[in-house]
Amino acid sequence: MRKTLLLNFLLLSAVAFSSAFAQKVTVNAKLDSTILMIGDQAHLTFEVSQLPNQKVSMPIFSDSIPGGLELVEKLKADTLKSDNGHLVVKQSYVVTAFVDTLLYIPPFPFINNGDTTWSKSLSLKVVQPFKIDTASNQIADIKPVMDPKFDWMYVVKILLILLALHGLIVLILFLYRKYFKKAVVLDLKSQELLLPAHVVALNYLDKIKQEKSWQQGRDKEYHTELTEVLRTYIERMFDINSMEMTSEEILEHLQTLKKENKAAYISLGQILKLADLVKFAKWDATVDEHEMSLSNAYLFVNQTKIEETIPSAELKGEEIIENK
Repeated sequence: MRKTLLLNFLLLSAVAFSSAFAQKVTVNAKLDSTILMIGDQAHLTFEVSQLPNQKVSMPIFSDSIPGGLELVEKLKADTLKSDNGHLVVKQSYVVTAFVDTLLYIPPFPFINNGDTTWSKSLSLKVVQPFKIDTASNQIADIKPVMDPKFDWMYVVKILLILLALHGLIVLILFLYRKYFKKAVVLDLKSQELLLPAHVVALNYLDKIKQEKSWQQGRDKEYHTELTEVLRTYIERMFDINSMEMTSEEILEHLQTLKKENKAAYISLGQILKLADLVKFAKWDATVDEHEMSLSNAYLFVNQTKIEETIPSAELKGEEIIENK
């Protein structure tokens, strides 16, 4: 009898010790606010105290939490070790509500090896921050319109970027005009200066003859190009600033040519006078007048050109070299 009582006592002691050692899981539920404005957010947190070897199944929420809360975001769980060796697992949820009422958050089950521990119930007062006129049948904002602060630093950054781009473009254009474009123009002019004046003039006249811009209705352009070729030729041949002179002034400075080569002088006069009529008086020149100006330009250049001749002594020297 005594043995039976001792055995029962030891068995009950073992069960009690095992139960005391395992310790039941504890759950604490809390909200970081008891009053919530409609549309604002709060944090619902569950703190689970358990032993390291225990596995506790927490409730799973989808889009909402029973009691009238809307689930915004599930935060990452945080696990801490307490002084007594237990683990404290904190699971928080960002929640909101859109109904002006007192919400009742019911207890939720936390299961460990078939044992269920319930969290405590909570309450939350949801408040409407402004009065809604239901009689107006107008849609009202859940929250007042928020006026964001003006970001001056963003504007300054954009302005600095635009100024930098503008400066870069100006620098590129400056370098292009100063070095590249100027070099090309000078190179063409230097090449033309190496050629005799009449060769350059005749080349341009050939180009004008091929284009025949007056046949395309560009009478003014045709006579402008023609007179510019002759003005450039006259400036090199007769050493007068013909580019800055009027037609009458050019003819006045070429009075000597009128005595030496009257045909060339008359041809030049016809070209300049017709060009002035077309450019300034909107004269509608005929086909014959256009062709006559071009023919007279050829005649003027050919009759006033100076061709370089090789001295006879140099020719004889070249012949002797060739014979050798």
